[in-house]
Amino acid sequence: MSPNEFQRLIASVTREIADRDLNSSLADWLNRTWPPQSEKYEALADACRIGVEQGWLCNREAGGIRFGRILKALPETNGFSVDVVRMKDLVGPQHVHPNGEIDLIIPLENGATFDGHPAGWWVYGPGSAHCPTVANGDALVLYLLPQGAIEFTPAPSPN
Repeated sequence: MSPNEFQRLIASVTREIADRDLNSSLADWLNRTWPPQSEKYEALADACRIGVEQGWLCNREAGGIRFGRILKALPETNGFSVDVVRMKDLVGPQHVHPNGEIDLIIPLENGATFDGHPAGWWVYGPGSAHCPTVANGDALVLYLLPQGAIEFTPAPSPN
């Protein structure tokens, strides 16, 4: 697996979703079309694991989170940027998805979840926000961001 092969694999997904609304219906479609253990899911998961092992994915670290943007929003990826993050039992920085976010959740340990979701796909709609949270172990999360749009925001202060 190389970054160029990874881009081709991602493009095979983004071609299928480029004209779809980012909402729960898309998450349902992704989980029916490419569920965990399916050929496409496993190809993406393997590509992410290999990229991390080879050092071209998740090549930065801050606060115990390994991360990196491997692809900017490109015509070849139908306008989606691609980030991969590795987290273990922690909460990441709050951010807003101006155009939405599509997540592929790849547990590296049995039972690991991302924002309460197990292995599979999750979609955040345009304007949504969250503090990404991995619980119950170690996981990789592949983020597809339309036009690469993400805005980091201060976490709400406790009252």
